[in-house]
Amino acid sequence: MTPVVRKVLVTGSGGLIAGALVRDLADRYDFTGQDIARPSHPTVPTTVGDLSNMEDVRRALDGMDAVVHLGADSRQDAPWSSVLPNNLVATRNVFDACRDAGIKRVVFASSNHAVGMHELDDPYSRIRVGDYEGLDPDNVPQIDHTVQIRPDGHYGVSKAYGEATGAYYAENFGLEVACLRIGTVNRANRPMDIRQLATWCSHRDIVQLIRLCLDHEPLRFDIFYGVSNNKWRFWDIDHARDVLGYAPQDNAEDYRDSI
Repeated sequence: MTPVVRKVLVTGSGGLIAGALVRDLADRYDFTGQDIARPSHPTVPTTVGDLSNMEDVRRALDGMDAVVHLGADSRQDAPWSSVLPNNLVATRNVFDACRDAGIKRVVFASSNHAVGMHELDDPYSRIRVGDYEGLDPDNVPQIDHTVQIRPDGHYGVSKAYGEATGAYYAENFGLEVACLRIGTVNRANRPMDIRQLATWCSHRDIVQLIRLCLDHEPLRFDIFYGVSNNKWRFWDIDHARDVLGYAPQDNAEDYRDSI
């Protein structure tokens, strides 16, 4: 089936998820990258600019049908002095410029850290350290898209802000916005510690989820968790399955013996 959108801008195109996206879906979309610095080995045409500068954002968006907004300071402990321009101002600029340019579809890379304090509650606090005594993985209550926003740092606050901004532009200006609360995506492409047995998302699963968010019709505003089908996951994927047809292929449990 021909996808609804073809020309897709990927902000933060020098990052890990962007690289996997371009590698796996270059035959499906006409990608253009955007980043703060020119990559040493670009795989797609790349616009260099600062997302906190609106003119740089408008220039990068020219001619696009959709945006996958990955660009941000992704450090969980990033200081406010970096979070403010790179996460808040940049995200507002992307949504505002999309509205002005008539670009409808935005896939926003949110984060599990927008609701990270839930993870400190029982039973999640036990699962994240591997204390499974008395727990049934098939009956762990899932943290889903309806839970209270509970950020665990400035980074999480910025992602909650991005979700709220997306909802505002969807309801008031007709943008189509998918927010992905992404779990643990790493270069090793496998869980590296006990917590990641619950939170890991494989490269092919996050790419699948982004593809579905780009293609799905109809879409207004929604929130989905970017996590693989891990035995001990505590983030919901049923909503993404029901709405998008998300079918994650990987399970962190397959790597338990290597941790």
